[in-house]
Amino acid sequence: MEQPAAAEDEVLMLAWAGGDAAAFEALYRRHRDPLFRFLLGQLRDRPLAEEIYQDVWQRVIAARSGWKPEAAFATWLYRIAHNRLNDHWRAQRHRPPVPLDADLRTAALADPDDPEGLAGRDEERERLQQALDELPDEQREAVLLRLQQELSLEEIGRITGSGRETVKSRLRYALDKLRARLNP
Repeated sequence: MEQPAAAEDEVLMLAWAGGDAAAFEALYRRHRDPLFRFLLGQLRDRPLAEEIYQDVWQRVIAARSGWKPEAAFATWLYRIAHNRLNDHWRAQRHRPPVPLDADLRTAALADPDDPEGLAGRDEERERLQQALDELPDEQREAVLLRLQQELSLEEIGRITGSGRETVKSRLRYALDKLRARLNP
C-alpha cells in the first residue's frame, strides 16, 4: 500500500511539471533534510555534500518536464543522488579519507534545541559513525537508505541498480557487522 506522502509527492511533481512553483517548494521542503543527511552520511564532508546536494536539485529541476510517475518521487530523487555520488567517486578514483573534524560536522547536524540529550549521546553517535565508516560502500549506502530514509528493499534496489535479494544481503551483512562492532 502506497503511503499518502508518496502519493502526494507524485501529485506535486506532476503539478510542478505543469508549472506550479508552489508544488516544487512543497517537494523541496519535504525532501531537503533527509536528502542532505543521506549525502552527508555518504560523503562525510559538509561542503562537498552541500555541493552535490545543490547539483542533485539542479538535475531534478532540469528533468522535470520529462518526469513520469513510473517510480515514487523519492526513489527517483535518491536515484539521481546515487548516480551523482557515483560520478563523484569515479572522478576521485578513490574514496577520500574521513575529515579530521568529521565528528564535529556530524554533531552539527543534530537538533540544536536539545543540548542535554545531545551531550549524553555524543559517545554513542561517535561509535555508530565509526562502525558505519568501517562498512563497505554498498553496505553503508543500503543501511543509510533503509534506516534514515525508510525506503523499501525494492526502492533501494531501484536507486542502486541492484536486485532485491542483493539489497537484502547487503543489509543483513551490514547489520551483523554493526551489531558485532557496537555490542562487543
